[in-house]
Formats: sequence, C-alpha cells, structure tokens
Amino acid sequence: MSTLARAWDSDIAYSFRQSPVAIGASVVALVMVFSAAFAAWVSPHNPFDLATLNLLDASLPPAWEEGGQPQFILGTDDQGRDVFSAILYGMRLSLAIGAASVVLSIVLGVGLGLLSGYVGGRVDAFIMRVCDVMLSFPAILVALLIDGVARAALPREAHSEVAYAVLVLAIALSGWVQYARTVRGSTLVEKNKEYVQAARVIGVSPLAIMSKHVLPNVLGPVLVLGTVHVATAVLTEATLSFLGVGVPPTTPSLGTLIRIGQEFLFSGEWWITIFPGLALVLFVLSVNLLGDWLRDALNPKLR
Repeated sequence: MSTLARAWDSDIAYSFRQSPVAIGASVVALVMVFSAAFAAWVSPHNPFDLATLNLLDASLPPAWEEGGQPQFILGTDDQGRDVFSAILYGMRLSLAIGAASVVLSIVLGVGLGLLSGYVGGRVDAFIMRVCDVMLSFPAILVALLIDGVARAALPREAHSEVAYAVLVLAIALSGWVQYARTVRGSTLVEKNKEYVQAARVIGVSPLAIMSKHVLPNVLGPVLVLGTVHVATAVLTEATLSFLGVGVPPTTPSLGTLIRIGQEFLFSGEWWITIFPGLALVLFVLSVNLLGDWLRDALNPKLR
C-alpha cells in the first residue's frame, strides 16, 4: 500500500471525511491562502501601482449597487484602488507575517519547553517564572511594548526597512509561552518512560534524547496550538496595523485597510472597511474551526 493510500485510510483522514465543518473550513482557508499567495495573478488590479490609479474611480460602491462598475466588484476606496484587489494583497502580507511569527514562536517555545521539562531544577524554575511573567500581560500589550522599544532604539529612517522583522518578532515573543508550557508538561511525562531510560543507559546524549526521542512524541499538541495560533497571529498583526504601529502604510495589510476604511464608515462608504473586516473574520473563523477539529481528531479519548 502506498504512503498516500495509508494516509487516506488513517484515523485522522477518516475523521476529516466525516466532519462537514472541517471540510468546509479547510476549503475556505485554502481558497483564501491560495488567493493571497497568488494575488498578483488572481486580483484583477494592482491596487498599489500608482500608474494604474484614477481618482475619477474613487469611492465607487460595489458592483451590485447603483453607481458601481463591474470591474470593481467590491467597490473602490478614496484613492480609486480596487477593494477586492487590496484585500488579496493585504491578506498576503498578513498571512506571511502571521505564519513567520508562528514558526518563530514554535521554535522558541518548543526548544525552551523541552529544555525546561527534561533538565528540570533551576533551569525549569527560571523558564517557568519567565512564562508566568509573560502570561501576566496581554499578548497585544507585549507586542506593543516590543514594537515600541524597537522603534525607539532604531533610527527613524530604518523603521520602514525593519518594520516586518520587528512585527514578526513582537508577535512571536508574545506567543511562545503556550508552546513552552505545553511541551514542558508533555516532556515531564515522556522523560520517565522506558524508552528514554533505555536511551540514557546506552549512553545517548541528552540533546539526542530530546531531539530524536522526546520531541516527536510531544508534537501533537504543538500542531493544534500552531493551527489556532496562526489565526491569533493574524489578528494581532491586524490589531497592531489598525493602531498604526504595524506595517508601513505604503504596503497595507488587512488591519491597515480596516483602519483606513473606518474613517469613511459614517460617510456612507461602508464597503471600504466592511469587506476587509469580513475577510479577516472569515479566515480566522475557518482556521479556528480547523484547529477545533484537529484537537478532537488527535485526542485518542474521543475516537
């Protein structure tokens, strides 16, 4: 039997096929990720190419309303940019920042969690106290603090060049604690099992035991956390950009689009902020539903 056939007959694949919610959420998430990743080909316009903008097309309503034009299906903003195209380009940036910050959080959190749970003692106490301190602050406050410190330490002309790296770092440092605590708990259980004791007896180094033996057995909860954390990271990025401390205005993300659009919300141009907001809600909802399904699918007590 091929690897693909074995994967199709696995318990997780069967659980996925039996869950209409998981199938629907995965389809929505994949369509949005694909559209964002290939925005240059999917979007009908390049909203950030100044040569293609026409101020006569500014503030056009969606195509189905009076005054709308079919080439601007979701309308245009105050500068004549196509809202649908801007959403795709903005979502690409938001997803890239969210994914990068989640990867960095996983690397940092899993590494510290393994070290804390396996070594124990003062190392464990120190890392857990750092986690306790981090948990006493809201994630968005930690991200704002890190972003503010970086902006104060760097010269003003370098802000736009390092904005993405600072944003990824700020979101990652506000989200690694969950991985560290989860992996530490799993490591405390795994390190007392017979296969770890046998590896110690035959002289396997602690680093090899942690990376080759313990780590593969603690990745299940990390996978679930990582799936849900993608949605949280995208929301955090959108919040920071909405507050004006995220990405540069020249390359707006979903949060920047929402912030720009809310200035025109009460003047009747509701589509400028409503549609980016709906895109953000739809993506976060689909990823959260996938995370809920994955949590149940990986829980042997629910099989």
